[in-house]
Amino acid sequence: MMETVAPFKEGIDAIKEAGGEAAKFCYQCGLCNTVCPWNQVRNFDVRKIIRQAQFGLSEIESEDIWRCVTCKNCVQWCPRGVDIISVTTSLRRFATKWGTIPDSIHRAIASLASEGNPWGGERKERANWAKDMSIKTFTEDTKFLYFPCCGPSYDPRLINVAKATANILQKAGVDFGILGPRENCCGESIRKAGDEELFRRLAKENIKTFIESGVKKILVSSPHCYDTFKNEYPEEFMVKFDIIHMSQFLIELIDSGRIKFTKAYERKVTYHDPCYLGRHNNIYEEPREILKKIPGLELVEMAENRENSLCCGGGGGGIWMDVPKEERLSNIRLAQATDTGASVLAVFCPYCMLNFEDSRLSLENSDIIEIKDVTEIVQEVI
Repeated sequence: MMETVAPFKEGIDAIKEAGGEAAKFCYQCGLCNTVCPWNQVRNFDVRKIIRQAQFGLSEIESEDIWRCVTCKNCVQWCPRGVDIISVTTSLRRFATKWGTIPDSIHRAIASLASEGNPWGGERKERANWAKDMSIKTFTEDTKFLYFPCCGPSYDPRLINVAKATANILQKAGVDFGILGPRENCCGESIRKAGDEELFRRLAKENIKTFIESGVKKILVSSPHCYDTFKNEYPEEFMVKFDIIHMSQFLIELIDSGRIKFTKAYERKVTYHDPCYLGRHNNIYEEPREILKKIPGLELVEMAENRENSLCCGGGGGGIWMDVPKEERLSNIRLAQATDTGASVLAVFCPYCMLNFEDSRLSLENSDIIEIKDVTEIVQEVI
């Protein structure tokens, strides 16, 4: 039960202005609490947060507003279609203005503002992953821009994903280039974490660079970049580029014969649906079709798959949060993967990979399962 209080009109108006108007449609059925993944590991009252927003109350110092990983499961199940993500984000915008945000997000903001990425890497080193790979700088005559995302540009584990992707594109004869230090983070996660001003700055700089460089088609590794470039940039800035996730492009290359498999992959593999590829953008089948076409590979499904997939915990700025070991959603998801008997957990998202790798290292037998990006598997058999 919640104590009845008088609505705070100024607060209601401010929350609406920050993008939280959707709260007014909620009739407090509580289904969001039932389907929220956090309630598998701790108490997390989504309904209470929405109710507070309806009354113009914002507990900006509460850690609960930073828990939402924007997985969209609650939105998917809400009988009223309430965009709960926009309500949560509006409350975070309050917190950002007042400076009451977690230290880990402060660090990400500082790095994004100074170097254009949240990983603390220097801008001039953004293309270091491509050294010795003969990858050209994108020019107006280049067909595709490959935008690897910040993680695959800097993180030692994720760099292998960028290299595998570029290697596949080269072997398939794809005309592509990179912009390296001229790129910024797409800004998706920091926007969901509440810093709208920084998101808009990063986005405007990217758009200016893309237009000046003559970019028309963009290949991305990250579902978060895909969602932002495809959906948020057009909505906010009235610009539109042809955005293609590597799962979509790979199946085209395979079906057209530009990629041929020369080896068998004699392993049992299970695939994890990333929230921003699946629930946010309805891309479920392309990754599975790629895996099914690989000789020798046996694809098995986890109990929760496709639209019912369990979030890894990395969305909505969660990738930067310090989450106690016993509350990591990736631990539960990794257990579901090992329960299938698979020796490989295939992913198509940098955030998912990092969280699952972290959870894997906490296992008593960390060798029981490998975490592989789908591009890494494809690279092994072509």
